[in-house]
Amino acid sequence: MGRREIKNQILLLLGRPDLAAILETTASLSARDLIAPLFSALCHRDELVRWHAVSVFGTAVDRMAGQDLESARIVMRRFLWSLNDESGGIGWGAPEAMAEIMYHCRPLAEEYLHMLVSYMREDGPKAFQDGNFIELPMLQRGLLWGIGRLIPRYRQTLAAMGIAGDLRPYLQSPDGDVRGLAVRGLLLLGDRMEGKECDFLKQDRHRFKVYTGDGFLTCTVADLVRQGRPREE
Repeated sequence: MGRREIKNQILLLLGRPDLAAILETTASLSARDLIAPLFSALCHRDELVRWHAVSVFGTAVDRMAGQDLESARIVMRRFLWSLNDESGGIGWGAPEAMAEIMYHCRPLAEEYLHMLVSYMREDGPKAFQDGNFIELPMLQRGLLWGIGRLIPRYRQTLAAMGIAGDLRPYLQSPDGDVRGLAVRGLLLLGDRMEGKECDFLKQDRHRFKVYTGDGFLTCTVADLVRQGRPREE
């Protein structure tokens, strides 16, 4: 089977509704053979294909890391490059896929978690220039989804990194999905979303959806604040 045919078969597979069946099938394939089609799928017009590609990236690169950690690092560096202004690209799906990979692979999380967090941060004074703030709201959505995905797995580490302070400014975003995903992240950290600064969120009727692996959960920002605790994947 040629590369184009492999790519087309994987794209068809990713469009199926049953993620468990997709993961079972892709687990029987070489992780290396999956990488190129998965990168293509991150830009697919079908939302379900894009998100299933994120999920498969997580398990495929985890398998790759178990065999050859350096090859897995190359995949992570490719994501980092795609988010670099000098790459000439936009990096669609990169924050989500990086997060899903780190969710499954602790060794890669130990090396790259700080990089994902850096995309929420502006550069500070010269001695503390560790920020790579992402300005595009569509990418911010993916970034905040990724942070939310990782909080249940690495809550103490992320809390110690001070990400609550990074998430809070997004509550003022003009993008409703960004506001909702920021609320979700703070709630996962244990923030009760109380105080005057959050009162307006209790009236926020923007409806957004979150990919869970089993499909999508849809709610308003206000609903999420009132519930006080989002689902942890």
